[in-house]
Amino acid sequence: MKRDNNHLQPNPDPSSSLCGGSSPGKANLWEEEATQQDCGMDELLAVLGYKVKTSDMAEVAQKLEQLEEVMCNVQDDGISHLASETVHVNPSDLSTWLESMLSELNPPSFDPFGAAGKTAPMGTLDDPFLGGPAESSTLTTLEFENNNRKHQKRGQQIFEEASCSDYDLKAIPGKAIYSQNTRTQPQTHDSSSSSTLNNVKSEKRLKSTSGSHSDIFPPPPAVSYGIPTDSVRPVVLVDSQENGIRLVHALMACAEAVQQNNLNLAEVLVKQIGFLAISQAGAMRKVATYFAEALARRIYRLYPQNPLDHSLSDILHMHFYETCPYLKFAHFTANQAILEAFEGKKRVHVIDFSMNQGMQWPALMQALALRDGGPPAFRLTGIGPPSHDKSDHLQEVGWKLAQLAEKIHVEFEYRGFVANSLADLDASMLDLRPSEVEAVAVNSVFELHKLLARPGAIDKVFSVVKQMKPEIVTIVEQEANHNGPVFLDRFIESLHYYSTLFDSLEGSVSSRDKVMSEVYLGKQICNVVACEGVDRVERHESLTQWRNRFGFAGFSPVHLGSNAFKQASMLLALFNGGEGYGVEENNGCLMLGWHNRPLITTSAWTPANKTTATSTITN
Repeated sequence: MKRDNNHLQPNPDPSSSLCGGSSPGKANLWEEEATQQDCGMDELLAVLGYKVKTSDMAEVAQKLEQLEEVMCNVQDDGISHLASETVHVNPSDLSTWLESMLSELNPPSFDPFGAAGKTAPMGTLDDPFLGGPAESSTLTTLEFENNNRKHQKRGQQIFEEASCSDYDLKAIPGKAIYSQNTRTQPQTHDSSSSSTLNNVKSEKRLKSTSGSHSDIFPPPPAVSYGIPTDSVRPVVLVDSQENGIRLVHALMACAEAVQQNNLNLAEVLVKQIGFLAISQAGAMRKVATYFAEALARRIYRLYPQNPLDHSLSDILHMHFYETCPYLKFAHFTANQAILEAFEGKKRVHVIDFSMNQGMQWPALMQALALRDGGPPAFRLTGIGPPSHDKSDHLQEVGWKLAQLAEKIHVEFEYRGFVANSLADLDASMLDLRPSEVEAVAVNSVFELHKLLARPGAIDKVFSVVKQMKPEIVTIVEQEANHNGPVFLDRFIESLHYYSTLFDSLEGSVSSRDKVMSEVYLGKQICNVVACEGVDRVERHESLTQWRNRFGFAGFSPVHLGSNAFKQASMLLALFNGGEGYGVEENNGCLMLGWHNRPLITTSAWTPANKTTATSTITN
């Protein structure tokens, strides 16, 4: 079939303002389009750092077609002489690269319209590569030769800004596969010029690498101006590092557009984030995908309607427990503090605000069983949310713990409480006994931050805890600030935080556990970014903020012992040889982090004045 390239014909007349056909009317049409599209600049690419004029796209598309035909013709002759070194492509200098490729590969008998055997009249195609007048090259509006240094300096500036910015976010390096087996539908300039130009512009991001013939010079995508094609595109390698930087910038720009309620721009950017995320490997791609989903939910107002089914939540929680040391560290350090607080006590009572599957308590029960002088009588009160299937999951956990207690000869008593919120609890419900008879410890792992969505809820819980007159209160919370009033600040903090968390999961041995753990964290990302009001329950706060809250509520800090620090460090050696993980002591609290970035914190507290708590109960 004969190719209709009249609308791509470069104008040999330098006086023409835009490339067009021989008809003045068509030139006027192109001129009007360029004026309407912000002086010819593509808005989407401009946001991501490219400055490409629409008038240049036609010539670039024409050269891509020529290179495609050349590659088809020279495959039989071989191009192994070009495989000795990597060819790097500057996305802003695609036209020059195409020119050099054509000049090197173009055989003397090159037929620009190839296998079909039908050629367009040479007089209608003025191109420097086909013997056309050299003046047509002046129609390129990117001015590669004049602005090459500017583009290089600008690329370096983007790199430095991304590395040295306040966000402290970096692209996680890696190789990735991109855009496999894609086909384009036949298009015409009049009906779909904008989508065709976008296809051409996206090609500017590609970078070839050394290897086989298809890897060195992958054919460009089928830019079909009215030309049907059934060719299947091979796999192309993408410049992952450059796209990683652009991906971070696109995420920031999208979040800023959401904050400014510019939903049209945010919608465009969130789609571009998905495109850029494909080029990334490992943690960066997964994090970007989850944040893109959360942004899309916020843009289109597709908020999660119902909380996770408890059984599914428990499954995800257990996989997260097995994948990484965070929950194990939380349980271990809290248990150590409770064990020391119960020293010499004959009867002890633990009130757990985060019962889940009860995975924290077998270790404590075994430690109590080995205590000098024999184990104390152990009473456990577990509090958890109601189950969607109406099953008594807390009672099932209690039966399992009772069986363990019987085996290790520990006197055990258990009671489960179902509560939609910890703020619904009252001290009178817990069958508290005098402190002279029974020592009480209160434990909470990743639960208190959820109370911050309801005004006054955290203060009520603090009041109830003080009425319990506990020997110790152990708290484990995320070391992050996702509860600020400004959306963009929360977004930046959460992007940094979860990027670090996902990066730490990459060393997981079990791929199944890792995938489920990523889903577990992805649900949190969705809540932090997409939800607002009482629905946004993942309101993590830093240790400094929790210190202020506990101090104002009348609690004093309890210093976690050096034994907890040493043994926690030994625990980390079981995960990836301890490489990457680190324990840090902070004014009596213990922090677990990944590459010097704290991620969770364990702290311990006690009521500052138990006399006040006693009088409150009496009243």
